[in-house]
Amino acid sequence: MSAEPAAAYRMPNQSEIRIETVLQALADPVRLEMVRQLAKDDGELTCGAFDVPVSKSTLTHHLRTLREAGVIGGRPQGTTRLNWLRRKDLDALFPGLLDGVLAARH
Repeated sequence: MSAEPAAAYRMPNQSEIRIETVLQALADPVRLEMVRQLAKDDGELTCGAFDVPVSKSTLTHHLRTLREAGVIGGRPQGTTRLNWLRRKDLDALFPGLLDGVLAARH
């Protein structure tokens, strides 16, 4: 993952998450697949653990988009970054949204 300033890793508080931004982030097929992988793992994945057909720089872009939308969280772990699905926050704000999105055929 490319080096980014610490400010670039900011994720919104629960109260700052907006449905429009979440839906826009989930509309991309690669990002949706990343969310599916996080939901399936039900834990944390490193940036390199995502199985998606994109370059490292494009993966970084998708991770940033999901994080800034409030869909995922991330924290540094040594030289890598762990990412997790913010399911509790999303379920509290938009009940049933994640379950419906994840259950949709792909």
